[in-house]
Amino acid sequence: MSRVLLFAGAAPLALLAVNAPAFAADEAAAADAPVTERTSAGTGQSDADTIVVTARRRQETAQDVPLAISVVGGDHIDSTGSFNVGRLQQLTPTLQFTSSNPRNTSVNIRGLGAPLGLTNDGIEQGVGIYVDDVYMARVASSTFDFLDVKQIEVLRGPQGTLYGKNTTAGAINITTRQPTFTPEGRAEISVGNLGFLQAKAALSGPISDTLAARIAVSSTHRDGTILNVATGQKINEQDNLGIRGQLLFQPSDSVAFTLAGDFSRQNPRCCAQIYVRTGTTQRSLDRQYAALAALQGYGVPSTDAFDRVTDVDVPLQAKNKIGGVSLRGKIDTGIGTITSITAWRHWDWDPSNDRDFLGLPITTKSNNPSKQDQYTQELRLTGETGRLGYVLGAFGFYQKIHTNGVQQQGPAASAWLIKPSDALSKDPTVLDGLTATNDISLKNTSAAVFGQLSFKVTDAFTIQPGFRVNYDKKVGDYSSIVTNGAGQLVVFKTAAQGGNSAREKAQLAVLAPQQFNVRFSDWNVSYDLTASYDVSRDVHAYATYAHTFKSGGVNLNGVPTDSAGVPLLELATVKPETVNHFEAGIKTQFWDRKATFNVSIFRTEIGNYQAQVSNYTVGALRGYLANADKVRTQGVEFDFSARPSERFNIYTNGAYTDATYRKFTNAPCPPELSGGSQPVDASGNLTATPSAPGTPGGVSPLSCNISGQRLPGVSKWSFSYGAEGNLPAHLFGTDGQAYLGFDGNYRSNFSSNPSPSAYTWIDGYALSNFRLGYRTDNGFDIYGWVRNAFDVNYYEQLAVASGNTGLIVGQPGDPRTWGVTFKASF
Repeated sequence: MSRVLLFAGAAPLALLAVNAPAFAADEAAAADAPVTERTSAGTGQSDADTIVVTARRRQETAQDVPLAISVVGGDHIDSTGSFNVGRLQQLTPTLQFTSSNPRNTSVNIRGLGAPLGLTNDGIEQGVGIYVDDVYMARVASSTFDFLDVKQIEVLRGPQGTLYGKNTTAGAINITTRQPTFTPEGRAEISVGNLGFLQAKAALSGPISDTLAARIAVSSTHRDGTILNVATGQKINEQDNLGIRGQLLFQPSDSVAFTLAGDFSRQNPRCCAQIYVRTGTTQRSLDRQYAALAALQGYGVPSTDAFDRVTDVDVPLQAKNKIGGVSLRGKIDTGIGTITSITAWRHWDWDPSNDRDFLGLPITTKSNNPSKQDQYTQELRLTGETGRLGYVLGAFGFYQKIHTNGVQQQGPAASAWLIKPSDALSKDPTVLDGLTATNDISLKNTSAAVFGQLSFKVTDAFTIQPGFRVNYDKKVGDYSSIVTNGAGQLVVFKTAAQGGNSAREKAQLAVLAPQQFNVRFSDWNVSYDLTASYDVSRDVHAYATYAHTFKSGGVNLNGVPTDSAGVPLLELATVKPETVNHFEAGIKTQFWDRKATFNVSIFRTEIGNYQAQVSNYTVGALRGYLANADKVRTQGVEFDFSARPSERFNIYTNGAYTDATYRKFTNAPCPPELSGGSQPVDASGNLTATPSAPGTPGGVSPLSCNISGQRLPGVSKWSFSYGAEGNLPAHLFGTDGQAYLGFDGNYRSNFSSNPSPSAYTWIDGYALSNFRLGYRTDNGFDIYGWVRNAFDVNYYEQLAVASGNTGLIVGQPGDPRTWGVTFKASF
């Protein structure tokens, strides 16, 4: 439950370990503290030794707040190059981020949040992402550059009794810098190898005595790290642009309204996963990768992924746009502070992918362009009287999503996807041009009332109960129409209709039509209780129990069918997850409050865990979204920081996380167990059940029991650490500080497949970053930096290519990068 605060500025980097449950430091942006200062919207902590948070919607000293959060200051984000959530995980050990493209992104905390590898609009993230109190329903927002950020807080554990949208695994709360009535500005430009160019600027100041404005822009470009030898182009590049504007109207000390609008877009040549290795499956040898590639005379340009080359033959595109408008109002009244946040958000996703991952025209299109609109309204009352503090809130959420997708097979598909013993595999026209056109939509309504009380039983002992009553409704429509290369419909035919020809059966085994409508609605009640005790002025202990839920969902990637191709609609809905969470911790300050050490233990049990399952006894081959019986994550977290003098500071924080499937008997099999007809694991750790006979393509896949196996993406051990030292210096005719900084992180090995596989374990790795620079008290800063200084080869993600051929693809992590940054502020 501990957090470490990394807060950098013109002064030496201050690293303070603190604990808090929610928003911190920026009163106007994130909290319901009274509006009392005309300049409060633009100010934050100036005293690095006393961190004021408003986690419980009132100002408190951070070390006194009995819940968990990791807080990273905006300047430290800049200095370490952590300009999006993917890079932020290097500073926060319990955060896991995986992304093969912005849509296919998962953000987890302590191993919980969203199943790895699932892209399904019908389920929700367990980790909420908020920007200035506005909930971001699309996890694609986490792939954008941070824009004019003051600080970021990563909360661990359920957060439903203080947040508008329910989140069972935690939340990432992003607080931007706010408009100020004192003129201020900042500018930053970074240049580096791989064509890296990043520019940021912000300007803030008064328009009148009651109106202030702020505008910020950010642009990032970097060449790709992988060469496509087929086109000569660098791919997996970065190309981001963002703009944000805010108006603050503050007619009195008790009233403030902030109108904000933002727009960001990405348009990189991205995103490719490249050949890593192959492994043996239970398919017949002539249906595994080596034989299939040899049959077509194909070889990848390199079998070493760290040569960073590929030959994918589909143009890559990852156009991603996100933006919106919000109005936040705060009014101080006799009974407390009333806060209202009204917001509209929009997301537009337009991709082009190569989903066979090879330079062969097997799958020539696999794209799911999506558009989403969301509307949110949150209303809170926060107050305090005597020994009682309170937060009461109501939240409404509505979103609609529309996806028009397409998958199309190419001339190499017949030889690759139909068994070689079948004469149809030698006829390219059987599958060439076979196309599934998908039309998918979702309407989602959610409403909740929530609250939390804080009662001081004695001066040292406090209890904090919370509650949430939540309603969710989802209405989904799924339609997939299949046509052959001649544009004719491909459908299931009954015996009365003469049945399907061998050619049609081969086509239906690859792409099958399906249409259905599905509805889901449910009420849920959550509650939690935290007890805290001040052992002394600098020693605080706390314990928390929370019972909560993750909303149920609907399957919008298709469901299994019966032998006649009729969708099994009982499998179209997914039960809510139920969560029981236990946590206890102690926080300490010592050495004249120049050092902190915090430690916590946690255990979270989830029933009906939402995951991808396989159940081939129900009909045609298909993995789909359903519920695993039970998942558990437990562990220990700690953080330590010390600032013995103004010239030096040091920090380290880490976590041991044991996250496993406790009972999951119908999981998709890993590739080494897939494609066979008999159970192969005699040890009992991975058992398998034969599928129903007659599976298309002559393959009898298995569903596997992976109970006891580790959840994907979770390292048992993870650490982040850093230090910075400085000396007085005189340069460019000014007095300042020369400084040397280091930050690093380590992750032990982790599984990169929903069902752990011998082929998809990612080895542990450590990354090291250095910076050397000079800064002055008047806001000038210049420093050189090198990231992944020792050029460590590591993978961000590995994946099993579809088709059970044994092909494993992945994304190599960034190589060593270096550059220089210039910053100025006033």
